[in-house]
Amino acid sequence: MSVRPEVLRLAALGPRPDASGATESALKLRAESIEAIRPPLTREEADALLACFGIDDCFGIAWTLLHLLETTPGGAVRDAPPPDANEWVRRLWARAHR
Repeated sequence: MSVRPEVLRLAALGPRPDASGATESALKLRAESIEAIRPPLTREEADALLACFGIDDCFGIAWTLLHLLETTPGGAVRDAPPPDANEWVRRLWARAHR
């Protein structure tokens, strides 16, 4: 299955900056990139976007990404993440298995 161009654009931006280092233009670009993606995500798309989480919620952008990833049929995170995995990936796993 293929990954949509709008998903590839967001994935190419890489991990979000933390809130203290984010510029207004970087925040706007990420927010617009997330909003351009129509759910649900495919498994391949979810895999591409899991690396986009940063270390904090970055003014709510992480929550928007988390909710988009939750539209993946069967869940975005297939296996239990290790203890040192990104907090947001661990959160996705926990939310899916409650």
